[in-house]
Amino acid sequence: MELSKKVRILTDSGSDISQNQAREWDIRVIPLSVSFGDQEYLDGVTLSNREFYEKLVETSVLPKTSQIPPYGYEQEFIKALRAGYEHVICFTLSSGVSGSYQSACLAAKKFDGQVTVIDTKQFCISQLIIVERAVQLRDQGLSAQELISRIREELPQAHVIAVFDTLEYLKLGGRLSAAGAFAGHLLSIKPVLTIEKGKVKIIGRARGSKNSHNQLMRAVEELGIDWERPVCLGYTGLSDLVLTKYVKDSQALYEGHENCLKSVTVGATIGTYAGPGAIAVAFFEKKRQGEG
Repeated sequence: MELSKKVRILTDSGSDISQNQAREWDIRVIPLSVSFGDQEYLDGVTLSNREFYEKLVETSVLPKTSQIPPYGYEQEFIKALRAGYEHVICFTLSSGVSGSYQSACLAAKKFDGQVTVIDTKQFCISQLIIVERAVQLRDQGLSAQELISRIREELPQAHVIAVFDTLEYLKLGGRLSAAGAFAGHLLSIKPVLTIEKGKVKIIGRARGSKNSHNQLMRAVEELGIDWERPVCLGYTGLSDLVLTKYVKDSQALYEGHENCLKSVTVGATIGTYAGPGAIAVAFFEKKRQGEG
């Protein structure tokens, strides 16, 4: 059996991995459901990221994403095993923000050890780089158990740092008081965020775009980027102009590694609460001296 048939990698669309990218990596991305009022769509399948943001700015109703039910995972596991894969590894978005991990675990119990479910403790582009790292290890010929062990070891080294341009959608989603959002708007406050223990954590607040970009750069610089593992930039909305400006302003941080940088549009899972104009950097922290 060819190497790629030994391990089947699955994940969900909370990773912001497009269906085209999934085909290129020979993995399966299961779409979450996104609802605008009574209209329901499949994330990245019947609703593109562009269409999502067009609807987001046109409507006063905040969209909702729905977790993948156990039956949905079960059908994907059956399909993979019937196709001849020896083992299925399913990477879910953080159990801290979604019930998808629990759904996948319930489904996996029916497959007698042939399916392993990994809670990435991340979502958005930091989930993306974890899955991409698994693809790298799979293509190096690691067995399922070797791959699972390595990924679990490296999970705590994956990070994402993001800056939101507006507090409006956090307010609409009930994540911030109206008074706090109003004050933040008046002062042009932009929150700097990360994911810690599977949940969003605000690590700084900056006045204006320039200060927020400087905070983002410092946070990334402090951890250090391991350029031998995946790195990804992300942006919300219909334009990447804010991200392009950040990369230009932070040129010293990425100099010599421009070929390692890729960017994607962040989809519904984070876009619902970030709104347009947010940017993010996902990376594995640099290994310290003496680490394997």
